[in-house]
Amino acid sequence: MFEVGDYIIYGNSGVCKVTDVGPIDIGGEKSGRLYYTMIPCFSQDGKIFTPVDNDKILMRSVIDKENAIKLIDDIKNIEDLWIADEKKREYDYKEAIKTCEPREMIKIIKTIYKRKQSRIAAGKKITASDEKYFKLAENSLYGELAITFEMTKDEAKEFVVKRVEGIE
Repeated sequence: MFEVGDYIIYGNSGVCKVTDVGPIDIGGEKSGRLYYTMIPCFSQDGKIFTPVDNDKILMRSVIDKENAIKLIDDIKNIEDLWIADEKKREYDYKEAIKTCEPREMIKIIKTIYKRKQSRIAAGKKITASDEKYFKLAENSLYGELAITFEMTKDEAKEFVVKRVEGIE
């Protein structure tokens, strides 16, 4: 169970801070069920209330610093999702996004980055689908790392790029 003050990944809402754990007031009466009250860290969605025992939406702790460094140091070894079929690729992007796992976000980012470079070299633009999933993956990955390393998303991205390129 998460505690007040914990940062967690809550499905597609991304990183949220748990602000309360307990029954909630529904129409003037306290529910008998325990709920997390959370505030998304990188959106203005207000508060999120979800049952502690919710098994329909992924909830997990934010990656810790040690595992984040290991992940970043392994980026060059993480395979991309190179798929020729456009519909299959978009399906795989969606499935990877649903996992909310940093390693899957890296796969998407690497795949789309390579596709973008290839398309630009061929005189083409990035597809709308690629642009959409690239932004989703970056927001997810750098949002989580920003909380882990206590920095902004932009600083987290810069940290990752420098570390991968060996500029520290």
